[in-house]
Amino acid sequence: MEGTVAVILFALVLAIVASERIHRTKVALIGAGIAVLVGLIDEQEAIEAVDWQVLGLLAGMMILVWGAEQTGVFTYAAIRVGQLSRGRPAALIFGLTGATAFMSAFLDNVTTVLLVVPITFVIADALDLDPIPLIVAEVIASNIGGAATLIGDPPNIIIAGASGLGFNDFLINVGPPAVVAYALVTVGLFFAYRKQLNPEPSRVLQLESLDAKAGLGSTRDVVTILVVLGLTIVGFFAHQALGLEPATIALSGAALFLLVGRLEIEKPLAAIEWPTLFFFVGLFVLVGALQVNGVLDTVADWLRDTTDGDKTAEVLGIAWLSAIGSGFVDNIPFTTAMVPVVESLSGDGDDTRWWALSIGACYGGNLTLIAASANLVASGSVARAGRKLSFIRFLKIGVPATIASMLLGTAWPLILLQLG
Repeated sequence: MEGTVAVILFALVLAIVASERIHRTKVALIGAGIAVLVGLIDEQEAIEAVDWQVLGLLAGMMILVWGAEQTGVFTYAAIRVGQLSRGRPAALIFGLTGATAFMSAFLDNVTTVLLVVPITFVIADALDLDPIPLIVAEVIASNIGGAATLIGDPPNIIIAGASGLGFNDFLINVGPPAVVAYALVTVGLFFAYRKQLNPEPSRVLQLESLDAKAGLGSTRDVVTILVVLGLTIVGFFAHQALGLEPATIALSGAALFLLVGRLEIEKPLAAIEWPTLFFFVGLFVLVGALQVNGVLDTVADWLRDTTDGDKTAEVLGIAWLSAIGSGFVDNIPFTTAMVPVVESLSGDGDDTRWWALSIGACYGGNLTLIAASANLVASGSVARAGRKLSFIRFLKIGVPATIASMLLGTAWPLILLQLG
């Protein structure tokens, strides 16, 4: 009985989140509160269900990204990419999406989209182009690029917290297919949009006249944040050798920035996206209720029985189920729900199932406009600029992009399975 109630509560929360009628953080926290109050999970179990490593990693990176944003280094990079393209469609789309994918891999895709979309409007206005094709391409590149590392996409952060897999593990096992998938999908996007990305020569001259350095802060501030970010990224590469968790590296980097940046503590702490962190808290508690009441064990048993214990079938099932599920439910809560299932199936010590979940959840984030937080952030930015990115317009590009990347992506863990 309790399991059924937990499923209904979780499904109701996800449905309301997808409708966007009420802020998702409010819904998640109310759902978590109900789960505790009606006894689906007790207070101690609720506390233990929250992955504090995930929250610490996100909080630390939010502070560092805020610091980089204040210095204008991201704006400078985006404008220079636009200028170097000289208005050529191929250079424009590969330059902007390449920069987006790279930043998404080493920061996080939500923040990257927040930074890149406004700059895309500047470039598109200067060239008198429709910005929507570029923004759609950037969102898709962001989700694929974020799939390449532990810190690039929230699903990977959640998976790392549950599995104990490190930064280098993700880079080696899901980095290569992300690079190839980005190249494949972006070529397709270029052919789909090339006729819409031909600016007038006079507009190209206008873009070239923009001063990319105008928005940069002082040399000291720029050097400070770049050095701290660099040290933090190096720390991610070496965290396993150092015996430290990624959250410790991120929070240490943030603390170092606060110290050497000579900042008032209130501003960077206010820049932390607390609604996002509390949204995670609510989700962790709700998934904990599913776990405590045996729901996720039932799902794991069903998947195991359906695949008859065949690893190849399990890997394919996890990958495609995650892609489709993430396409219609934000990939953050979907991954949170799937982690205990994959954890149950991975008792033999084979990590391939984790890579299947990572690829499916991250690439599936491109399926629909509501599939990933980065998509919703981009849609909101477009709306604030007085334009519209409709569900159907995104779907027309998102579906083929997801299918193409998933066909490639699911081949990769199968290769790993054979090699293992």
